[in-house]
Parts: sequence; structure tokens; C-alpha cells
Amino acid sequence: MYHRSLYEIVMETGRSIGLLTREMQGEDELFASTLTLRAVEAQLLIMAHTLGNVTPALHQGLLQVDWGGWAALHDKLRNGIQPRREEIWYAVNGLVPQTMALLQALRRKQPGWFEVGY
Repeated sequence: MYHRSLYEIVMETGRSIGLLTREMQGEDELFASTLTLRAVEAQLLIMAHTLGNVTPALHQGLLQVDWGGWAALHDKLRNGIQPRREEIWYAVNGLVPQTMALLQALRRKQPGWFEVGY
């Protein structure tokens, strides 16, 4: 059940980030929109915090995830460290889609890990 909860949180926040940034033409537009940027950063913080709490088994199954990138992003967001433009843009375009795809692939490969009773 724990893995399923983590999965659902990551996927939901990832979808939210995708919706928030879908219509944007590029990096400058995201960083010019204060409200959208704040919403994206809030979702990224939730996602980074959630990924910081994965079990060792899940971590082992997701070796291709850029864990260092997530940790750096989490630290900057949690502590309000600026500048973080590069980390935010990298997360929106790289970390989020990559992590979601790897998590989906792992769920297909190990469906039992994501069952309610696990």
C-alpha cells in the first residue's frame, strides 16, 4: 500500500506540473509567470519530498532516476535557496517526465509492489 500511495502522489503531482506548463512556450514564460511558477514549485516540492521517502526496494528498482537531482531540488525548495531557475527548469523538462516514466515501467514490471495489500 505504501508503494501505491507514493506512486499516486508522484503521478498526480507530475500530471499537475504538466498541466501547469503545457501551454508555455519556454523557460522565460514560466519564470515570468509568478503564480504559475509558485504552483509548479509547490508541486515539485511535494514530488521531491515524496521521492525522498521511497523504500530501499523501490529505490533499487529505480536506479536510473536522478536521485542527486531530486535531492538538490528538494533542498533548494525546502530551504528557499535562490537561485534555482536551472533546477526548476531541469525538473520540469527532465526529472518529472523521466521519473514518471520509470515509475510506470516499474509498476508494470512489479505490479505486486503497488497492490493495496503489499
